[in-house]
Amino acid sequence: TILEVYGQSEGTGPTSFNRKDKFKLGSVGPVFPGCEIKIAEDGEICLKGPNVFMGYLKNEEATNECLKDGWLYSGDLGKIEDDFLYVTGRKKDIIITSGGKNITPINIENSLKIHPFIGEAVVVGDGRKYLTALISLDQDVVGKVAAEKGVAPEIVMAAPGTREIIQGNVETINKDLASIETIKKVEILPRPLDVANNELTPTMKVKRKNVNDNWAKLIDAMYEEETETPEASRDVDSSKKKR
Repeated sequence: TILEVYGQSEGTGPTSFNRKDKFKLGSVGPVFPGCEIKIAEDGEICLKGPNVFMGYLKNEEATNECLKDGWLYSGDLGKIEDDFLYVTGRKKDIIITSGGKNITPINIENSLKIHPFIGEAVVVGDGRKYLTALISLDQDVVGKVAAEKGVAPEIVMAAPGTREIIQGNVETINKDLASIETIKKVEILPRPLDVANNELTPTMKVKRKNVNDNWAKLIDAMYEEETETPEASRDVDSSKKKR
């Protein structure tokens, strides 16, 4: 039996946890005894109790950002159902499209990463009309396929068949998503995300902003039609009519 728990250093460990006699799959359990949990208007999980820390050493600004009226603002998004807490994403990772829609990318990314060929998936779309995704391939799987075929791993990564596999996975995931959440375009990165390029933390968490900065040209290429000017569109339409 696998029981999920949730917590952070600022809360001295656990915030909530499932027990063998009281658990719900997908949740992180009821609140830790003696503590309180509330969900802020924007969906952020807030914790109050004797286990909440006093603040960051010599960093009043950071302390004031997460401690408000005795409540620890976790930075995580969640919901409470039947006294069980569910974590749904990170507040700083929320994508706001140009149409003003708020999208939590973590669930989409996790669904994409179920496929063995995909090592990391980063959904992009902040301030854009639609969502796209950057995909880095799992190097162990790439190496195994390359060995079986007797070719270099780079050949496998660039092969049209590999893109077809990834695109097929994206289309499968899209079927279970709302229209605004679907991935319209995908690009496969020529190398895995890594710590050396400041794209991953030492604990292998994706640094979304740095990934967006490092691969800005590739991202912009997926949104080229968004930058098309109205004048250019009219010129194209006009030329079509003449033909």
